[in-house]
Amino acid sequence: MGSLSNESFDDFLDSLKRAGVVISNEQELRERLAEAQRWRYAFTTLASNGRQIGIRFQDQGNGVNSAEIHRTFAAYEFPERSEAVFAASLKAEH
Repeated sequence: MGSLSNESFDDFLDSLKRAGVVISNEQELRERLAEAQRWRYAFTTLASNGRQIGIRFQDQGNGVNSAEIHRTFAAYEFPERSEAVFAASLKAEH
């Protein structure tokens, strides 16, 4: 099975959305990731601290597919800490 580690952040975000995640202020998120040299690090930072600029990750209401999210983070070779930060951001008060 091939690695998706060199794929774009666009594909990564689309995978999260297919797993049931709603991204608030998605355009801002995409712009910031496009500017970052290390988009995985930038994504983790924005998952943790993006609320101040309106970037939020939320459950669509039908429940997110946690297994699919886990597969996505693994396929894009994120560290475990990044997935934990993202999971915490999904559970944060909105």
